[in-house]
Amino acid sequence: MSKSRLIGTTAALVAAVGAALFAGSFLPANGDPILSAANAADTAAPLYYQDPDGKPLYSPTPKKTEDGRDYVAVPAPSDADEPKGEHKADRKIKYYRNPMGLPDTSPVPKKDSMGMDYIAVYDGDDSDDGSVKLSPGKIQRSGVKSEPAELRRLRTLVRAPGTIQLDERRISVIAMRAESFVQKVADVTTGSRVTKGQSLMEIYSPAVSSAAAEYLATITSKTTAGIEPYGRGSRQRLVNLDVPEPVIAEMEKSHAVPITIQWSSPRDGIVLQRNAIDGMRAQPGDILFRIADISLVWANVDVAERDLGGIAVGQPVTVRARSYPGRDFGGRISVIYPQLNKETRTARIRIELANDDLALLPDMYVDAAIDTGNPAPVLSVAESAVLDTGSRQAVLVDKGQGRFEPREVKLGRRGDGYVEIRDGLAEGDVIVTSANFLIDAESNLKAALKGLAEGGNAQGTNAQGTDAHGGHAMGGKP
Repeated sequence: MSKSRLIGTTAALVAAVGAALFAGSFLPANGDPILSAANAADTAAPLYYQDPDGKPLYSPTPKKTEDGRDYVAVPAPSDADEPKGEHKADRKIKYYRNPMGLPDTSPVPKKDSMGMDYIAVYDGDDSDDGSVKLSPGKIQRSGVKSEPAELRRLRTLVRAPGTIQLDERRISVIAMRAESFVQKVADVTTGSRVTKGQSLMEIYSPAVSSAAAEYLATITSKTTAGIEPYGRGSRQRLVNLDVPEPVIAEMEKSHAVPITIQWSSPRDGIVLQRNAIDGMRAQPGDILFRIADISLVWANVDVAERDLGGIAVGQPVTVRARSYPGRDFGGRISVIYPQLNKETRTARIRIELANDDLALLPDMYVDAAIDTGNPAPVLSVAESAVLDTGSRQAVLVDKGQGRFEPREVKLGRRGDGYVEIRDGLAEGDVIVTSANFLIDAESNLKAALKGLAEGGNAQGTNAQGTDAHGGHAMGGKP
């Protein structure tokens, strides 16, 4: 087969699909582009034949597949597509178009190279206002659905994973500030819950005993007793050695220096670390206990860079732990960290969470949902209604009586399956939400054929017509 013949055959087959769409063989509501053989038999002579599996294989005459199945007949448009009360005989024929959708028109009846009649285009089938008109039959088969543009509150959730971390402000360590000896450790282990003031261990420290003896000598001396400034320095020395306040108060009451000192917990919390052992020697700075209050914890989550614009400190957040499916923990954003991870393109935010029942544990995985939507309602339409080329966005306005007008719009936020319309529509405008791509294709084809019918170079006029009329929804304003 010659190259020119191969190209011509391919063009004819591809054009057959466009002709079928233009002629009324739009996709039905169930999405099957092929009419059944029974339906084809009840209509006029088939327009062409298509592979029964829906493959892009066509034939102008009956044909069988390699496994012996018949090609499916695609019928020509019927009178059922015409509006009720309107007869083609009462309307003026403007021109005839190629039945296969090729860029060829004729002012008089004509047949193509395969013997098929050219299709008449009547007055009113196309318009100069940029709209496209479809018959009720085509609208029904295409599954066209419309709904009005309304004011809605768009709820936009940003979801991000993270982990539970301790609140840095609620961690305490118990470390000796002078050389000491651990006489006895209380029955407290790593993971134990302790309360503020609970005894953790008994400590003997020569430095503490010396400072306590000096303090008691000062406050019990007949010379200095009762004089406020005396003894203040000695007491401060005990405080500097981190001696618990209840121990100092007891010494002032009993006027006796204890051999060992009861060291108590400085806060309510959980013992995260216990290094104290009976009889051990503790040097200054050695950490014997580490205690954390987990009644309030942090959730550090990583948010994608593109979502940062809608996030602010103070926003409410719902957190779910993977250990507790179905349970929500409420919190608020307290910090947005001032750096971006250049490898993952995420920013870290901190969420403060109440943890009264201590269910959330450090390093537990969580998922956060941040509501970034605007509380004020905005004009919006379904996302499926928007025809987007990347540089332009448009919708199809249902004008009634089978007419649809493409209109360019400016989009805003998205959420819950809807998109904000900032410009181009008014509240109450009826917008096509389903099968809008088929209507746009019909508009493009009709505009191109209209340009051909008006005369001029076929290819050049077709390109100009498509730009001026056919690209309404996807390429330009009407």
